[in-house]
Amino acid sequence: MKKIILNKGKDKAAWQLHPWIFSGAISSTVGNPINGDVVSVYNQADEFIAYGIFNGNSRVAVRLLEWDPQKEINEDWWRLRVRKSVNNRLSLFHEQNNTARLIFAEADFLPGLIADKYADYISIQVHSVGIERVKDIIVDELVQLLKPLGVYERSDLKSREYEGLSDDNANRYGQTPPEFIDIMENGIHYQVNIVEGQKSGFYCDQRENRAITAKYAKGKKVLDCFCYSGGFTLNALREGASSVTSVDSSALAIETLVNNVKNNGFDLSTHKAVQSDVNKYLRELGEQGEKFDLIVLDPPKYAPSRSSLEKASRAYKDLNRRGLMLLNSGGLLATYSCSGAMDIDTFKQVIAWAALDAGKEIQFIYQYCQPEDHPVRASFPESEYLKGLLVRVL
Repeated sequence: MKKIILNKGKDKAAWQLHPWIFSGAISSTVGNPINGDVVSVYNQADEFIAYGIFNGNSRVAVRLLEWDPQKEINEDWWRLRVRKSVNNRLSLFHEQNNTARLIFAEADFLPGLIADKYADYISIQVHSVGIERVKDIIVDELVQLLKPLGVYERSDLKSREYEGLSDDNANRYGQTPPEFIDIMENGIHYQVNIVEGQKSGFYCDQRENRAITAKYAKGKKVLDCFCYSGGFTLNALREGASSVTSVDSSALAIETLVNNVKNNGFDLSTHKAVQSDVNKYLRELGEQGEKFDLIVLDPPKYAPSRSSLEKASRAYKDLNRRGLMLLNSGGLLATYSCSGAMDIDTFKQVIAWAALDAGKEIQFIYQYCQPEDHPVRASFPESEYLKGLLVRVL
């Protein structure tokens, strides 16, 4: 077995089951491991810590897999991990919901792998060179477990560059997905474009949050910003919002959203779709004196790393300030951050600053989180990325 020897004092996190070994923690290697090799990790006292996947190109030089020295990282090991992840999600699939995340990377002890089920299709994303090597095994196990019509890979990720991998978008099993797949979430139908849509095609991490937020929408004037294919919009319309305005910069997102509104039979006269930069549109609404009862702000990741947190905080503050200024007295702001680098306490502080700048007194009345198919691994707090706040303007 090829070995990685850690520097003195750099083994604590690994003993505590954290799955990442950074390149700076490595003292030496034995056996000349190449990228993608399974290696055994030892400390300076020559004590075994764990097995992992090596990649000398990446800042995360080893992604740890298994801490039991009696186990072997072979085909059976990979298949068992996939089965465990899928079995943990089976209760999420029923007549009202046929969509969920099947595998959530490090949180499911499968570092660098994302798999989502969209009705009869599965979309996968491969972030790491180790998963790239066993991709065929993983696809085969998913097919055996779930019998999908097709498995499509959407591995066009910035993170692959750091792993020495190029983009790879291709059908891996069965039928190539049609342009739009009809899925159901919370009893609402969505058209999902796996091949060309954002990420793996849909954001199922907001499933519960959409339903919770919509409970406040009945009879209300709603603004849904960064709406994508309309998750918050459709839930609000179903719950009886008096009107919903949906904003996104993507033409494909707006087209898909409008089709989703029609396909669910919602009243088109109560809905307005706007293709625009959200910040620009919020400024225009402010100049027009528009007001809303419920505003949803679900922006893309502003802080991809800790180094970008200060800049991202300013962006979050400015966005939320504009949103707060458009709310009626007693209005609600449902605001989210999918930046793992921003913790909930920092996010609360940013919203408090935004309220101060907007001249608004606010209350935090609910705290959102990611759903059970996006679990937070106790030894890997980085897997907690999605947080949100429901804010009332007094």
